[in-house]
Amino acid sequence: MADESGTRDRHARPDPDGFFDRLDPDMCVVTAAAGGRRAGCLVGFASQCSIRPPRFTVWLSKANHTYRVARAARFLAVHLLTRDQRDLAELFGGETGDEVDKFARLAWREGHGGTAVLEDTAAWFVGAVLRRTDGGDHVGFLLDPVEWGEGRDGPLLRLSDAVTIDAGHPAD
Repeated sequence: MADESGTRDRHARPDPDGFFDRLDPDMCVVTAAAGGRRAGCLVGFASQCSIRPPRFTVWLSKANHTYRVARAARFLAVHLLTRDQRDLAELFGGETGDEVDKFARLAWREGHGGTAVLEDTAAWFVGAVLRRTDGGDHVGFLLDPVEWGEGRDGPLLRLSDAVTIDAGHPAD
């Protein structure tokens, strides 16, 4: 931050919004199954984090129903959506599993470890949960891919395509 004279104060905490506001990550739907319950949510915080071995991390909000199911899950499924699948993004981002069975509205199958794999997505994988990391209001799930597939073609759904979806889970 700069003071009135234009000199930067190297001890002031910077405002990262200028950086974060420029990001436009791919959105994905993460599904979890544990203890006879299924859940899924729209996720914007996710990334490949290792090449060899291949690893991927998804960050789930602690306020989200899917997080509560994922805490006990051994596997999570991660699905990429195409831009024309906004209805699916609205279902998984705008509804809460506390109130709605999202899976009753769409085609899915049981994947590795009992995880729900959504049909007709751009691509998907099921990953074994290797580690959970508390990151503040989200928890990161480090995944080791064990099953995967591809489906529909088209440009991927990005944050800018989904920014107007009101979160279905309660805000803290």
